[in-house]
Amino acid sequence: MTIASHDDAMFDAAGGELSEDTMVINNPLVDAEQMPNNPSGKQGLSRRTRIALWSSGAVLAVLLLSLIGWFFGARWYYQDKAPLGVEFGSVSVAGQNAQQLRVTVSNAVARSSVTVSDDNGKSVKANLKDLGVAVNVNQTVKNLLTAKNDNIFAKVNPFIHHNVPLNAKVDKYATSQYLAKSFVNEDNRAVGSTIAFDAESKSYSVVTGKSGKMPENTQVLTQVNKLVKEPGHPSSVKISYKNVSMPISVESAQQAADQANARVSAQYVVSNGDGKNFQIPADQIAQWITVDADPAQGTIKLQYDKQKVSDYISSTLPEQLNQAKVDQEDVVDGSGKVLLTKVKGANGVTIGRTDAVVNTLYDALTKGEGASTQVESTITKFETKRTKSEMRIVVDKSTQMAYAYRNDELVRSFPICSGKNGANESDNGNFFIYLKYATQDMTGLNDDGSRYLSKGVKWVSYYNGGEGFHTATWNYGGIASGDSVGHGSHGCINMYEQDSKWIYENCPQGTLVQVVGSQPTGPVR
Repeated sequence: MTIASHDDAMFDAAGGELSEDTMVINNPLVDAEQMPNNPSGKQGLSRRTRIALWSSGAVLAVLLLSLIGWFFGARWYYQDKAPLGVEFGSVSVAGQNAQQLRVTVSNAVARSSVTVSDDNGKSVKANLKDLGVAVNVNQTVKNLLTAKNDNIFAKVNPFIHHNVPLNAKVDKYATSQYLAKSFVNEDNRAVGSTIAFDAESKSYSVVTGKSGKMPENTQVLTQVNKLVKEPGHPSSVKISYKNVSMPISVESAQQAADQANARVSAQYVVSNGDGKNFQIPADQIAQWITVDADPAQGTIKLQYDKQKVSDYISSTLPEQLNQAKVDQEDVVDGSGKVLLTKVKGANGVTIGRTDAVVNTLYDALTKGEGASTQVESTITKFETKRTKSEMRIVVDKSTQMAYAYRNDELVRSFPICSGKNGANESDNGNFFIYLKYATQDMTGLNDDGSRYLSKGVKWVSYYNGGEGFHTATWNYGGIASGDSVGHGSHGCINMYEQDSKWIYENCPQGTLVQVVGSQPTGPVR
């Protein structure tokens, strides 16, 4: 029997058809998709499978991009708001900005109260301030805004919760005092010794306490601490009483006073780096010191408020140590020699960051030591401008003469009579004409204290406070003789009218005036 495959021609060698004894074996048909050459022998993914995988990947990519977009969008949106998951008083404040948070915190503080009662039926409803709690609303708001800042992913994760308490300080002594005043009459009341700052003496002294009856404040303080952690609701507590000796001894208070005085008497000096210093006043140092007294424990100690140090330094140092740049103005003669510094130069100083100063002062304060430190600053050097003095007047008291120079050339000479001996003697030095009057009524005091009045004085040119050149018709004899001892003025330079008028008309404001020589003993002419 002949076996032939399906692919073989179904004819014998002679070209005839196979006989019935020939068996034909048909090879199975192969799917068209299995036909491509695949040397590895592994089957490829079907088109339908590839489409499904591509679609799944696209969906995941879209979800990932959406998640990334949401993350950055949430970071941007919450950059100036309370983050997701942040709670205040167990209530979510996520999304609130600083102004809204300030209202939220203030309202929560206002709603916080403790109703205190005793077994005798007496009760009081106290707010946090009554109980000696000082709340820093602004710092609380800052803490709410910066909560979860240590983790950028947690900041936008609503499932990670963070409860922010009040930023507050509890004064246990104030709590004790409030309860004592509310429940115990003054005669029977126990009072702990404390300390107080006296602004006049700039020192601390002891305020002596006394023995007596006082409420037990432990339960009240427990409720207060709970309200600090979760404010915004009322609470209540019962108290009992106890008889005690002086809750805080005089000795303990005196020790605290000594420590405080060591600090307010120390010197805390800050320099701007250009020769200008500022010493912090003792009464300001006292404001940085707080007393932490606990009558229940009989203790009193000092604490130091770094925030107050920072607030004061940042606001005060620029005012005290900044300085505007002032260019120096020198008046020179024809050879360039400086005759006088008309305007003293000063470098410009601008205070920079004050953090380092705050840290230095705070550390010194806690150690009870003084401190001298320099604040960060930018210094701009002043320039020096030189101006040639075109007009110059020299007053020689020895000869009782005045000389006018233009560009160092003598142009006029004048006989004068200067101030008389003693307090009225004309001052020596370099000055400038700064004020002029064609006519002025002059007044002042005589040696005996009586007041004089000279009306209608002509051609007045002031150069040194109340000293100036002017006409003195009443003293022509003194001018003629040059007798400043017997006929001297109250300090001005008495002149003939034509001479004082010449100075008035030819010597403008800014003219250099040099007063030299010594007081004569009598007439010089």
